[in-house]
Amino acid sequence: MPTYEYECRSCHARFEKFQPITAKPAAACPQCRASARRLISAGAGFLFKGSGFYSTDYRSSSYKKQAQAETKSSSSPSSVKAASPATPAKAKSKKD
Repeated sequence: MPTYEYECRSCHARFEKFQPITAKPAAACPQCRASARRLISAGAGFLFKGSGFYSTDYRSSSYKKQAQAETKSSSSPSSVKAASPATPAKAKSKKD
């Protein structure tokens, strides 16, 4: 349900009312009981929930295949180089 903003015609007090879209506009000011008019306001932002709101949700199948191929090739063992130590550690031997 939206929040509507009103202004009193006589005392110019502003107030908000949380009401359904189908409800009739508020007729009276809560302070002086004079008639009020509904104002046009910017309203609040709204929140997208669920899937379908990100650019990645509607990618083409060719894009998805290419991205999947790239992730497979970058995580394959052949592309990962084995780390070798620069200088091998030498074991010390004791002489008796």
